[in-house]
Amino acid sequence: MTPVTGCNPNTFKNNPSGGSKAIGIVDAFDYPTAMADLNAFSAQFGLPAVTSTTFKVIFAGGTGGCAGTDPGNDPGWEGEQALDIEWAHAMAPKAKIFLVEAASSSFTDLLVAEDCASKQVAAGGGEISNSWGGSEFSGETTYDSHFKKTGIVYFASTGDSAGTEWPSVSTNVVAVGGTTTSRVNSGTTFGNFIGEAAWENGGGGLSVYEPRPTYQSVLPSATHRLVPDVSSDANPNTGVWVYDNNPTNGCCWFVFGGTSVASPSWAGIVNAAGHFAASSSAELTTIYNAYASSTNYPADYHDISYGLCGFYDGNIASAKWDPCTGIGSPKGYVGK
Repeated sequence: MTPVTGCNPNTFKNNPSGGSKAIGIVDAFDYPTAMADLNAFSAQFGLPAVTSTTFKVIFAGGTGGCAGTDPGNDPGWEGEQALDIEWAHAMAPKAKIFLVEAASSSFTDLLVAEDCASKQVAAGGGEISNSWGGSEFSGETTYDSHFKKTGIVYFASTGDSAGTEWPSVSTNVVAVGGTTTSRVNSGTTFGNFIGEAAWENGGGGLSVYEPRPTYQSVLPSATHRLVPDVSSDANPNTGVWVYDNNPTNGCCWFVFGGTSVASPSWAGIVNAAGHFAASSSAELTTIYNAYASSTNYPADYHDISYGLCGFYDGNIASAKWDPCTGIGSPKGYVGK
């Protein structure tokens, strides 16, 4: 969103207030204190509390994909889940959140959870965020149908290392990369926004297997899908506060980064924008149409043209689309 001034978490209460319908979050293993932690986070930042009506945890698996059993806790994944639900809620506090927990971190189980999340969100429409992924593989396109259901826009992190990852490269997914934000760290203007650059460790580039989608026809010629599409803050050094009463790492406040921040944040921003596209492809068409407009693009997006990323820092953030930051980071809700 448009950079704000004064981001001291002990005093800052100027939050987004929108959102509706639903946001699905797909992760692995159980997070026993999810609702309590989300409400502690919300209380700190002046966000509305969630209830059993507005927040639901589902174990994926079993008959129909949404009737699994408790997969047990994994402290590492718990931190991921805390980050995902809290920052989706921060960006769209009036949206219902479905946290769907896969039986394990295998692609097989995560895709069962994806299908379960799709069933929940499709009832009224919304978004699904995926802060997980892995190396591309031959045949990945045969699994892209898991990210295609009417009334849902799917998001996925591009990863926290050089190169491309699936499912973010899927043509059915909005691929979200990472940036670094700079702020004043002392004095009377403490917290004020200075600027934004590429995050060196953000994933991006040319997909190995996914075909070039028609919505990317406005980009430079390429044989395959280019990622990311968009980006937002991901550098752990300029990261976000997360509340997690973690059985291994302790309690309670942590600063997290990675493109795992960017994906749920973007899902929340698009939810709050209220557009509710019929599919990821339709949402991406809106995004790239804004990008193609000389008037709308500078009004709707921050064009990030500073910084490096990729193998051996071989990619450079440049004017307009680049493999570090995509078309840029969000500026308001228009063009989303």
